[in-house]
Amino acid sequence: MTQDILIETHGPVRVIKFNRAEKKNAITLAMYEALSDALVEADQAADIRACILATANENFTTGNDLQDFLAHPELDEKAGPARFITQISQMKKPLIAAVEGLCVGVGATLLLHCDFIYASEQASLSFPFVNIALVPEAGSTLLLERLIGHQKASELLMLGESFEARLALELGLINELVSKDKALAHALETAQKLAQKPPTALLATKALMKSKTRDLEGRMAEEFIAFASCLKSPELQEAIQAFMEKRAPDYSDF
Repeated sequence: MTQDILIETHGPVRVIKFNRAEKKNAITLAMYEALSDALVEADQAADIRACILATANENFTTGNDLQDFLAHPELDEKAGPARFITQISQMKKPLIAAVEGLCVGVGATLLLHCDFIYASEQASLSFPFVNIALVPEAGSTLLLERLIGHQKASELLMLGESFEARLALELGLINELVSKDKALAHALETAQKLAQKPPTALLATKALMKSKTRDLEGRMAEEFIAFASCLKSPELQEAIQAFMEKRAPDYSDF
């Protein structure tokens, strides 16, 4: 594990922080391996209910460390960057981003795989790939267009210019703008709320939202199967019992 990635545990919430301030959290291959390992561990840990990507300093990340990449040009689908992108796209548990300062390149594209995103009013985002003779990654050419439409996605991906977090909010890229240095606090608040939810229903809901089934009839069929499964879950029994006893349900043992 590299010291450029910090891992913290706040009860049922795992926080993974970029910690390379002198390079504005530019991501090296070693950092990608550490990030991937941390995300896999959090997704598999029975006592972790939600995961947060954040920063230990004033910037989220300025994207890839190009010098490190140029020193290791022979990358494949098993290399750190590809493994990281695959992992964030397949996370079963809720994934939240807390964005401060600069959020560049893969820092911005990874947001498209997060379930909740909180950004400080001072945050600045960009997809500068074309400007440095590269192409967007992490499925951003599909996900960004799907989210904000072809014309606006073309503007952000082809021009590669920086834009303020306020525009990201207007476009629907983030959930909420917060004061400087408060993004992580908001992310933790949401993560703790998620941690109190019945886990089976929560994970099933995220899985349905990430389903590759795009036609309405097919998705409704998947929802019916998941709904029927939830009817047999012990979490539902706890919800009913709590309602009858006029108390808050407790899902901590599930």
